[in-house]
Amino acid sequence: MKLIAGSGSSVCDWVLTFEGQTVLECSTMGFNPFFHNEVLIQYAIERTDALMKYASRVKEIYYYGAGCSSERRKNVLRRALRFVFQKAEIYVAHDLEGAVFATLETTPSIVCILGTGSNACFFDGKKIVAETFALGHILGDEGSGAYFGKEILTKYLYNELPKHIYDLLTERHSLTQEVIFQNVYKMPNANVYLASFMKTLSSIKDDKFVREFVYKGLSRFLTHHVWSYKQHRSVPVHFIGSIAFHFQDLLEEACYKHRIKIGKIIKHPVVNLSKHHNSEFL
Repeated sequence: MKLIAGSGSSVCDWVLTFEGQTVLECSTMGFNPFFHNEVLIQYAIERTDALMKYASRVKEIYYYGAGCSSERRKNVLRRALRFVFQKAEIYVAHDLEGAVFATLETTPSIVCILGTGSNACFFDGKKIVAETFALGHILGDEGSGAYFGKEILTKYLYNELPKHIYDLLTERHSLTQEVIFQNVYKMPNANVYLASFMKTLSSIKDDKFVREFVYKGLSRFLTHHVWSYKQHRSVPVHFIGSIAFHFQDLLEEACYKHRIKIGKIIKHPVVNLSKHHNSEFL
C-alpha cells in the first residue's frame, strides 16, 4: 500500500492506494516542523482511526509538507511517520515539490502555492531549478491566507474597515483586542489563526471592499514572486492552494493585468500526487 500526503500548515490531506486504486481519503490537522515536533505529529496521526486501521500494511509513504525545506526539518516528519508506519519506506519533501508533481506537467512552468502560506518556484520540466526565498508569515507570505489575515486584523484594530465587515468579523470570530493579541502573540500557530479569517471573507467575496483587498494582495504576490522569474511571460503559471481556488476570478484578473498566462488552479494537490505516484497503473 502507498500512502500519499500533502500538508499545508492548516490541513494535511491523505490518500491511501493499493495497486493504483484509492482505498482511503482523509484529512488531519496540518503539520509544519517550524512549529510542530514529532511527538505532536505522531499523536495527531494516531488519533486518526482511518489511518491507523491500515498502518501496519503501508509499505511506501510520500509526504510533501510546508516547512520541510531542510534535512533537519524533514527528519522531524520522518521520525514521526516511522514510529506509526513501522514497515514503510518514507520519502519526505517540501510542499513546493509536491505542488510541481501535482500539476502533472513535464514542460517548463512556474508553480505557486497560495494557501495558508505562499511560495513559488521555476520548474524546467524535469526539476525545480529556482525558488523564491520564503520569508514566512511575519515578513512575507504575500497573497497567502496568513498574509490577508494579518492585513485584515490590522485594519480591524485601526478601525479602517467598512462597518458591515467589522461587525461580521466581530460576530463570527468573537473578536476583541485581547482575543487577537492572545492568538497572534501568545498562542502557537499564529499563521493558521490568521488564515482562518479567509473563510469569512470568502463568504462575502463579491463585496467591493473584499474584492479590492484580495486583488491588491494577489497582485503583490505576482510582482514579488512570479515576476522574479524572467520566464514569467513565456511559460504557464500554475497555482496550488485554497486561496487560489476560492478567489480564482480575482487571481485570473490579476494575472491578466500582469500579462501572466494562468495554467492550472488546484485546490488539493494530494489527488494529483496520488496519480503521479501511481502512474504505472494508469
